[in-house]
Amino acid sequence: MPLNWSYLTPIALLVGSNIFMTTAWYWHLRYKEVPLLSVIFISWGLAFIEYCLAVPANRLGSAVYSAAELKTMQEVITLLVFAVFSIVYLKQGITLNHVCRLRLDRRRGILRLPCAAVITSPASPAESVRRYCR
Repeated sequence: MPLNWSYLTPIALLVGSNIFMTTAWYWHLRYKEVPLLSVIFISWGLAFIEYCLAVPANRLGSAVYSAAELKTMQEVITLLVFAVFSIVYLKQGITLNHVCRLRLDRRRGILRLPCAAVITSPASPAESVRRYCR
C-alpha cells in the first residue's frame, strides 16, 4: 500500500510549525543577557516561519481531516515537541509532578490544577501519584 501524502503532509507541517513556535517562545530562556526588544523581534521572525508552515498544514489538512482532528493533532504535537525541547535544549526534564499537575477531573469532566502541594509535598512520589493522579 503506497503512502498517501495528503494525510502525512499536514502532520509533517504541523511538526515543523510547532518546532518553530516552541523555539520562538522559549529559546531566549538560555540567553538572559539578550535585550528583551531583540528577543521580541527574533521571536517574531521565528513565529512568522511557524505561520508559514501552520497555515498550509491546516489548509491542506482540511481536505482529509476535520478541524477537530487537526486541532487535536496540533495539541498533541505541541506537547511532544515541548517535552523534547525542554529536555534537549533547556536541559529541564519532565517529571511525574509536571505530568500530574494537569489532570482530568472525572467527576466534573473538566481539566483542573490541583493545589501546589503536588510540587511541594514531602510525600513520596508514589503517594503524590495516588493523591493527585487518580
